[in-house]
Amino acid sequence: MPRYIDGFVIPINKRKLTAYRKLATKAGRIWKEYGALAYVECVGDDLNIPDMTTTFPKLAQIKSDETVLFSYIVYKSRRHRDAVNKKVMADSRLLDMCNPKNSPFDFKRMAYGGFQVLVDL
Repeated sequence: MPRYIDGFVIPINKRKLTAYRKLATKAGRIWKEYGALAYVECVGDDLNIPDMTTTFPKLAQIKSDETVLFSYIVYKSRRHRDAVNKKVMADSRLLDMCNPKNSPFDFKRMAYGGFQVLVDL
């Protein structure tokens, strides 16, 4: 079955990981409530791999007190993603969490994109 993925790369101050986990847990429940198949948030662990052309820290231009989050949401299709996101973005619970002044990360530094699944084994 074809799938569609929303992917995110987010630089974040390490001291703000606990606050981000709380926010992401709430957000994930909302996405799943509206039909997302999976919601995954990952924190960088093995990021400085020797001999790699570009690492996530380099890509995200993180500072010494930061790490990188790699996150993704899985949908049935792009159409399904669009329908789910329309509901999510209208949900007041999410809107309350998306105030850039109170966010544990900088929205302007977040990278985001929608992806068609090429291989799914």
